Amino acid sequence: MSQKIDISIISSGASLADARLHRLTRALLRAGLSVEIFAPGEIKDAPSPDSKLFIRKPFLKAHWKASSLGPRYFRSRYFVFRSKGRVIYAISPEAIAPSFAIAKLLRRRLAVDFFEDYLRLLNDRAWTKRYFGIVGWIAKSDTKSALWFAKRADLTTVADVQVPPFDARNRLVVRNLPDASLLTLSGERSSTPKAIYIGDLRKSRGLHDMLRVAELATDWDFDFVGGVASSDQELVDQWLRSHDPNQTRVRFHGRLAPQESWKFAAGAWVGLSLLESTPAFIEAVPSKLYEYMAVGLATISTPLPRCVELISASNSGAIESTPEGVAERLKSWQVNSEELDRLRSQGAKWASENLDSEREYAIFAAEMAKLTR
Repeated sequence: MSQKIDISIISSGASLADARLHRLTRALLRAGLSVEIFAPGEIKDAPSPDSKLFIRKPFLKAHWKASSLGPRYFRSRYFVFRSKGRVIYAISPEAIAPSFAIAKLLRRRLAVDFFEDYLRLLNDRAWTKRYFGIVGWIAKSDTKSALWFAKRADLTTVADVQVPPFDARNRLVVRNLPDASLLTLSGERSSTPKAIYIGDLRKSRGLHDMLRVAELATDWDFDFVGGVASSDQELVDQWLRSHDPNQTRVRFHGRLAPQESWKFAAGAWVGLSLLESTPAFIEAVPSKLYEYMAVGLATISTPLPRCVELISASNSGAIESTPEGVAERLKSWQVNSEELDRLRSQGAKWASENLDSEREYAIFAAEMAKLTR
């Protein structure tokens, strides 16, 4: 390897299509830093080509796409050993401990990132209960270890104020604010009412409720962009066979890179965010709420406290606690499109005036640049 690399991003879990990976990478590139990325997924889903960006190809194809714990642990070690950056930036929990060891051994700097409160998130995952809970115990133990090492990293970035570790020696909150270069504005509303959802699709993130909404709001089209959890795939398949076998009204597009995902915002009327009140989500603000406003969509959210606060402050949408309430809200906006357009306009204005993405990502990139000196 002849290139000089500033930052080695190690992502043994999140794929090349991950939106936060794209946002952080683009911030580093804008600051003039060279970046190599080790992550599973398709090369076509990686951040846009750049002369200072290098996507490292896999050694074993079998371990490249698999999402189970075994392949993730293999990647977390293999990726770190291959990395050449002055700074190792581990953005998957299982990669933090090996990254810490290699950084110490080779006298390199270490930065880590926590997308969310992983210990709480694990309580939301059915797979943690498999094999008498042994798999979950391993994952939770590894996450606790990752938090211990993260506190001692040269820089610890977290995706929001409620995400631990809180006592890291150099902690920086880097929110998932919109990156305009990844988004497509909604523009003029399509002739047929359309709602979209962009993100992981599983029960706790509102998948079941959104399917119920689609049953009730029969005049609306729905575009769902994101990977469906394996535990919910059978339900989705059965629902489509029963309600929309040709997917003419309810369309599932799978996991796509951010720029491709947000193309479905064009012509859309509303963005949905129907997260359940789980331990992982109760204190969170889904990044899609910021992005819906930025692209000019009205939002319907479940009544999570910070979502209620954000939508109230921006006057950009509505809060509904049941699928029936969401469906009725969609029907009312279909009839009263002037109210809908007012909410869309107010959300876009609030995002423009209150979400300083450029500044926040620049601060992050500057902190990372310091570590390369």
